[in-house]
Amino acid sequence: MTLSIRNIIPIIKAQFVGVNEIAVIDSVSIDSRSLQNSESTLFFAIVGPNHDGHNYISNLISIGVSNFVVNHVPKEFENKANFLLVENTLEALQNFASAYRSNFDFPIIGVTGSNGKTIIKEWLNFLLSPDYNIIRSPKSYNSQVGVPLSVLGINEKHNLGIFEAGISTINEMENLQKIIQPTIGILSNIGSAHDEGFHDIGEKIKEKLKLFTSVEVLIMNKNKTIEAFLNPKINTFSWSSEDGKADVFVIAKEYSDQTELKITYHKLCFKITIPFNDQASIENAIQCLMVLLYFKYDQDTIQNRMQLLYPVEMRLKVKNGSNNTTLIDDSYSSDYQSLKIALDFLESQKQYKKKTLILSDIFQSGLVLEELYSKVSHLIVSNKINRVIAIGATISTFKNKFPNCIAFETTEKFIQNIDTISFENETILIKGARHFHFEEIVSLLEEKTHETVLEINLNAISHNLNYFKSKLSPKTKLMVMVKAFGYGNGGYEIAKLLSHHKVDYLGVAFADEGISLKNAGIDLPIMVLNPENTSFSAIIQHQLEPEIYSIKGLNAFLKIAEQKKLKHFPIHIKLDTGMHRLGFEEETIDELIAKLKDNKTVEVKSILSHLSASDDRMFVDFTLSQIKLFEKLSSKLISELQINPIRHILNTSGISNYSQAQFDMVRLGIGLYGVSNDEEEQKLLENVGTLKSIISQIRTIEEGESVGYSRRFMATKTTKVATIPIGYADGISRHWGNGVGYVTIKNKKAPILGSVCMDMLMVDISDIECKEGAEVTIFGDNPTVSFMAKQLGTIPYEIMTSISQRVKRVFYRE
Repeated sequence: MTLSIRNIIPIIKAQFVGVNEIAVIDSVSIDSRSLQNSESTLFFAIVGPNHDGHNYISNLISIGVSNFVVNHVPKEFENKANFLLVENTLEALQNFASAYRSNFDFPIIGVTGSNGKTIIKEWLNFLLSPDYNIIRSPKSYNSQVGVPLSVLGINEKHNLGIFEAGISTINEMENLQKIIQPTIGILSNIGSAHDEGFHDIGEKIKEKLKLFTSVEVLIMNKNKTIEAFLNPKINTFSWSSEDGKADVFVIAKEYSDQTELKITYHKLCFKITIPFNDQASIENAIQCLMVLLYFKYDQDTIQNRMQLLYPVEMRLKVKNGSNNTTLIDDSYSSDYQSLKIALDFLESQKQYKKKTLILSDIFQSGLVLEELYSKVSHLIVSNKINRVIAIGATISTFKNKFPNCIAFETTEKFIQNIDTISFENETILIKGARHFHFEEIVSLLEEKTHETVLEINLNAISHNLNYFKSKLSPKTKLMVMVKAFGYGNGGYEIAKLLSHHKVDYLGVAFADEGISLKNAGIDLPIMVLNPENTSFSAIIQHQLEPEIYSIKGLNAFLKIAEQKKLKHFPIHIKLDTGMHRLGFEEETIDELIAKLKDNKTVEVKSILSHLSASDDRMFVDFTLSQIKLFEKLSSKLISELQINPIRHILNTSGISNYSQAQFDMVRLGIGLYGVSNDEEEQKLLENVGTLKSIISQIRTIEEGESVGYSRRFMATKTTKVATIPIGYADGISRHWGNGVGYVTIKNKKAPILGSVCMDMLMVDISDIECKEGAEVTIFGDNPTVSFMAKQLGTIPYEIMTSISQRVKRVFYRE
């Protein structure tokens, strides 16, 4: 893409306010944090419910960005940059992408549905890439913003596009259709995802079908309900395993780890094998088969390629590496668009300043090699990568373009020499095309721990953060609690993500938690809510901000502050309005004022209190009385001390139930991690943590035999038992055993047999077809931590914070 501002103005119907109408742009951005922003970037200042891109124009100008699409021009920058003034910046981005798409005349496959979109897209890319130069959506860029950014990646060398479209409510798909302009449509399936955005299933179907208004063919599973809403003018190419009137009839015969598909199409009848036996994968594979048939591929090619389909890893994972390294695992894809995303993710999650990129040959860029690797070099330099390890015959020939580069022609040669390369105190992005088998590199560099992992979904954290942000007034600040190792999910990694989202404060319980975050490079203000007097010196040294909740504590802190000759050091005053845990009570306020008046050593940065029953509607009157008392006492402090502090009293449930008491800031805790006390609100949050393990061993016992300590389970019939390497030392309550709890294997419940042991537990898999090594879900979507807490007579907090540090945390982004 190379366009001048002059060309873009009429496309997006903008008014030009600037200094250089003939400036040239070659990339588009909506993320002010990306290191890829440059003088040739056109930045769209998108305005959403929780953010406003206009707020970052100053920072962008300071790093050289000079072209902006805005809905208002900040007066202080009128003569310092080029501004394209529009009514709605998101619509401008979409219109720009739509006009750009119209410049290209080759087949575009548009994929939508409730599930399977990304897998179908990636499999089609694999199946068709030997014959086409394909542009496709990176990862799951299928939203109102993601789709235009994906389409803007098209260049003149591409001859096939595959884009996915996702919607969550009505009146969204029409926008995406205009941008993608698909010539071939695929409808995956219609499930329950985003049901809350539609009145009924019919409304959802009608909205999905808007993507296909102008396609030459729609590929779909023949379905009478969908056909009832389908415009009869749309040509369909249907398949079915039940309806003989479909264009293609498929009979699936499942085996232990694969499925044979018998295909009947016109006069053709042939068989293919795919390496999956779950229903979702079978349906996704058939959708891909239909495209091959529509493109008139021969049977041999279809058979040979379909049997090579592979599990699609849709997530960027953050893992602990050995020798103080952090690994970002993106070891299954290597194309230019996804490299840009992975580098941004690296920047948002880097724990160490030193950054290493292990990169394979880049495929399907649509560019000549010299131009491609020049662009890759520019990306790497702009992202300040310290070292590149290039693997592949092609990329090795361009090693001189990369900083501090070592090159190997194959993964095998790199592995043979891995002991000669030092990896320590750095963040390593591992990104390679699938056939380079970079998962072997990840395995070698990964810290060795046992097979139980807690997977943390960073997308879900961002979703939940934005959900609660949407409840706040624009001026309300946000503190997020990352105490207790991020409620068991991991402290630094989540703090880094919150820093990326520019929250106002982080909250920890004790000084050592805050010191750990500061030492790891977190530069957000951090409040220590339960500081011990002995930690005050360390708090001052590491620029943490203590909560002060008693005269004794205040005196102790003032004494140290005076000794160190501090001036206006930030402190936070805690008031007790009814929790009766910590805080200044009403009768101590005058003494507090006397201590603080005219004191220049400290500055009251905020005044806070804590609601004790904001989640329980039985205690509305009591909560309102807490809020009233807080208003009274904090106002007295403000008036007497002549200060202007941040005031905050609302916790997670307070944000939802008492929005009128937002004051200047709120504190988000358990809600960030996907847990609510309200059943309706719970439906709007996304699960963050999924605790997984594997089956270590399977055995069959007969009637009368027992399982575990004290023979607490006695078999009344022949029973198949699986042993799983997780126990109470990992944080699983012993009360969860003896048939109370269960784990999930192959989407089926497996009840826990007998007592939970220190390092393992046993479950009944008599009705589950599975093998040793099969994945086991301890908690996540099923069972949820809320369900476990209810069964155990406790709260989700205890379940989450009990997970041992010896359980490896794996952070990922979809």
